[in-house]
Amino acid sequence: MTPVLWSFRRCPYAMRARLALQVSREPVELREVLLRDKPAEFLAASPDGTVPLLQDGPRIVAESLDIMLWALGRSDPKGWLAMPEEGRALIACFDGPFKTALDRTKYHSRHPGSDPEATRAEAMAVLGGLEGRLDPWLFGARPRLADMAVLPFVRQFAMIDRARFDREAGPGVRRWLDLFLGLPLFAAVMAKRAPWAPGQAACRMPFAAP
Repeated sequence: MTPVLWSFRRCPYAMRARLALQVSREPVELREVLLRDKPAEFLAASPDGTVPLLQDGPRIVAESLDIMLWALGRSDPKGWLAMPEEGRALIACFDGPFKTALDRTKYHSRHPGSDPEATRAEAMAVLGGLEGRLDPWLFGARPRLADMAVLPFVRQFAMIDRARFDREAGPGVRRWLDLFLGLPLFAAVMAKRAPWAPGQAACRMPFAAP
């Protein structure tokens, strides 16, 4: 049975799961979820009703980074897993402090007492710490797991106010994000798909490159 990936196009967690599945060429069925009308089949499988979620037979993989590792553990043709151990620490930083600062900047009305300018400065400080190491990716001339695990969140942060981001971010960070956004891989996983409904034809990954 082909594994099933429940996803939502704009969610950065789902985005990074799709990136790893696409590059691995591991066959899955993609089921796009409409978050305001989640299918009963998805809610029956999901522990908390959040995407992404991978169903591999009886096995449920509910964390996006675990889905990336599931895919790359089966096939890693671009060598994404070949990175220094430091890459795991960078992913943890972006999943933790950076994502917290991002959410409190983008969704500040949901966090009474939070100062969006202060949290923006926190996020920019994390990005600024990468400036001297980007060449042009985190670990040299080609992207690795760490790049693809964190860049969806950098994109989300930049899109809060792209003009301001471009003024304030360093040239290495801007180039890093622009390289990511220009990848055919990124375009492939960001194509719009109709929400899944029972009985419709399956949407298969990997997709053809645009």
